[in-house]
Amino acid sequence: MPKTYGFLLTGFLLSAIAVAQPVAKLPESKLSRTELEAHLRFLAADELQGRRTGDPGNFIAARYLAEQFRALGLKPVAGQPDYYQKVPFLQSKPAAYGKLLIGNDSLQLGKQFVVVSGPETNLKAGTVYVGYGLTEGADGYNGRDVRGKIVVAQVGSPDATTNRGLLAASEQKRKIAAEKGAVGLIELYTSGTYPWPIITRALQNEQMTLAPATPVPTLLHLWVDNGKNQLTGLKDAVQTVSVQTSGRAQRIVDAVNVAGVIEGTDPKLKNEYVLLSAHFDHVGIGKQGGREYTSADSIFNGARDNAFGTVALLASAKALQAQRPKRSILILALTAEEMGLLGSRYYAEHPLIPLKQTVFNLNSDGAGYNDTTLVSVVGLDRTGAKTEIETASKAFGLSVFADPAPEQNLFDRSDNVSFAVKGIPAPTFSAGFKKFDDELMKYYHQPADNPETVDFGYLLKFSQAFSYAARLIANKPARPQWVAGDKYEAAAKTLYGQ
Repeated sequence: MPKTYGFLLTGFLLSAIAVAQPVAKLPESKLSRTELEAHLRFLAADELQGRRTGDPGNFIAARYLAEQFRALGLKPVAGQPDYYQKVPFLQSKPAAYGKLLIGNDSLQLGKQFVVVSGPETNLKAGTVYVGYGLTEGADGYNGRDVRGKIVVAQVGSPDATTNRGLLAASEQKRKIAAEKGAVGLIELYTSGTYPWPIITRALQNEQMTLAPATPVPTLLHLWVDNGKNQLTGLKDAVQTVSVQTSGRAQRIVDAVNVAGVIEGTDPKLKNEYVLLSAHFDHVGIGKQGGREYTSADSIFNGARDNAFGTVALLASAKALQAQRPKRSILILALTAEEMGLLGSRYYAEHPLIPLKQTVFNLNSDGAGYNDTTLVSVVGLDRTGAKTEIETASKAFGLSVFADPAPEQNLFDRSDNVSFAVKGIPAPTFSAGFKKFDDELMKYYHQPADNPETVDFGYLLKFSQAFSYAARLIANKPARPQWVAGDKYEAAAKTLYGQ
């Protein structure tokens, strides 16, 4: 071997070792596969009955997380008595029966229509069509008197395309109709992201919404299938509608987000927070799950979605507390993601730490994995931390795949979007997949998604990469920024005063 070549090779090796040594010495490298497996086996155990928000198993999971925070030495957020942020929900049971007669057409509950809200009802009234029912303009009420009438509107709004947007618009138009003296609201579902059978299955189940700060009128509210525009007469002229329904029984249910703080080491940067989040709820048991099940296995354990991400959150809490980064870290375990991102939505509206001080959100969630050589990051190229995420993943033997299954609009379907809409850069760090295939769907929201099917070696690498990415972002001299022109950039400028 030539002397010069040998010198260069030696220098290269020394350089590689110099780079590798700091990672090897970090707490992330000392995380235990056995410990992470134990966390997941507990959180996704049958005894927790699918961790459905409002059910005992969800509270048990929250208690487990809080006590892990306590054992690791995390502090409650300043001003909080404990690790819990109480989140009040309004729970409504599905209607037991219902009959709907529109003109001469008789519609069947659960097939052609669903009861979204309202008390036991037996009424007969005329209709008034109001477009989307959100304005006073031509595509709205336009001065029409709807007192004593049943308001008919289109589902959603011109801007609402996501599940969250459709439901938010629905709540708003119900409030407006009630204030104007209507006795009922019928929304016509013509087309959308979800086929009508999925809509009926979702809305015929028990519903959880955030409890309103002030009481909302319990107006009769129906969604009706108009997929073939077969009810066009409701738009063209006044019709008589008869409705009989048991309504939806309602009660207030309290749940919790779980929050703990790791204080940063830099005198100035510690006033900025990197928010790490993952939802710990799942969909419950039996009919609650909304999918097929058997008497032999009716528990939707949610090992991948999202005990997997919750374990990564616990791993990060341990590693980052053991060697604290420059910025402070807020570890936030969220409830009610499966109910429509409600836990994160509540936190974003009632933050324990001012959102202006929250410079980044690294969320962990996913449908599962079909490739254990990589992590999939939704929003990787949009949120200003690509280098840190790729560096961290590579350090633990994983590559990074950006924005899998773009047709699914995944960025706006997990808890990260609750923070993104406020302006906080917020990607989602997911287990490895590039598309939704049979391997993914075999476990996604299925009773088969139990701990025995999880690759725990991959869980360790994933958790190490997630934690190290958070560390690099928290130590980054300049805070991450949205890519110029991103649809959430304007919200960031408002939030941070840029």
